[in-house]
Amino acid sequence: GLGATETAPAALFARVEEAASGVVGVPAPGVELKLVPNQGKLEARIKGVSITPGYWKDEQKTLAAYDEEGYYCLGDALKFIDVQQPSRGFYFDGRVSDDFKLDTGTWVSVGTLKAKMIECFAPYIQDVVIVGRDQGFISALVFPDVEHCRELITAQSASLSQAKIVDHEQVRALFTQRLKEMALTSTGSSTRIKRLVLQSTPANIDAHEMTDKGSLNSNAVIENRQEMVTDMYSAELSEIVISL
Repeated sequence: GLGATETAPAALFARVEEAASGVVGVPAPGVELKLVPNQGKLEARIKGVSITPGYWKDEQKTLAAYDEEGYYCLGDALKFIDVQQPSRGFYFDGRVSDDFKLDTGTWVSVGTLKAKMIECFAPYIQDVVIVGRDQGFISALVFPDVEHCRELITAQSASLSQAKIVDHEQVRALFTQRLKEMALTSTGSSTRIKRLVLQSTPANIDAHEMTDKGSLNSNAVIENRQEMVTDMYSAELSEIVISL
């Protein structure tokens, strides 16, 4: 299924016969779904009896969250399971609000690329923030799975801090190799991650880097760790940057 706090609790549900990874299903009874072309995808907007009509005493936030027809803008993209049979429902197709263009005008599908990176680097990545808006190539701020990374270190790793682990040569060698392997499967600039920085500290909920739902707030992570982003796009690479 698919929903948000504003949809109490979900707006789409997957039927048992269509249940599979990535399937969000069809609109719940009483919910209208509108699909709006956006950045080459179909952005989902919803309206119905179970959707909140706005935010309490916050007119500006309400105006920003709803379109001119009163549909709530989820910020999610959907794609048909089968265009010829719309009643089968939809797949989740990433967050349109997270997608961006490179300086060439090429769109980067952040949700798709993020999922691919986590798969390629498994089990050593916990989460990742994809960056590169208006840049010449894609980079990533990587939150490592510290305990799996610890296992890569052959001696005296039990007492090492996260900062020491991500800076260890065996960990960096593994991430360098995986970055190269992932690049071999890329189909162009929109799917090729060229540089990354392993995060020596976890996401900070007090700095708004985590949402109430426990997911990364990409914008806050990028803003708070802007120096690392700058390092990844500098002509002279910092020693913290892992690069192809």
